[in-house]
Amino acid sequence: MESVITNSSKFQISDLTKEKIVIAIRWLCMALFIYTAYAKITDHDRFLNGLLRVHLISGFAVFISIAVPIVEIIIATLLLIPKTSKIGLYCFTATMAAFTIYIISALIWEKNLPCLCGGAIEKLSWTQHIWLNLAFITLAIFALWLVNLNTSFKN
Repeated sequence: MESVITNSSKFQISDLTKEKIVIAIRWLCMALFIYTAYAKITDHDRFLNGLLRVHLISGFAVFISIAVPIVEIIIATLLLIPKTSKIGLYCFTATMAAFTIYIISALIWEKNLPCLCGGAIEKLSWTQHIWLNLAFITLAIFALWLVNLNTSFKN
């Protein structure tokens, strides 16, 4: 007689814990975008002048200087509202990936790259910027995985 032993010792967390983790990640992502949008808006001239010095995007500097903080605020708002938070996490992930690709591209092709993030984040090295972005992307993907893993809570 054969017996089958199943290992059900998978790491499991409750739905409430998953929901709290997702909410915490949403708030972290939202805080990052509100903080950087605020810094870009309050010191818009510096942000615009920095964009004008980046050859890759200088032709679009005025548009980018207005669009980036608006996009950050819209995504932060999507993350705040439970019914739109999943879309917000996808948008946050895509935007952070685009920022990371921009940083890597600019590091390759630009001689002197100014940091335009705003606030204390400008104190980071370019390697630290990339790691920070990758950490936030990973958090957002983890939150999306938790949301998609268990659809019993609406985030």
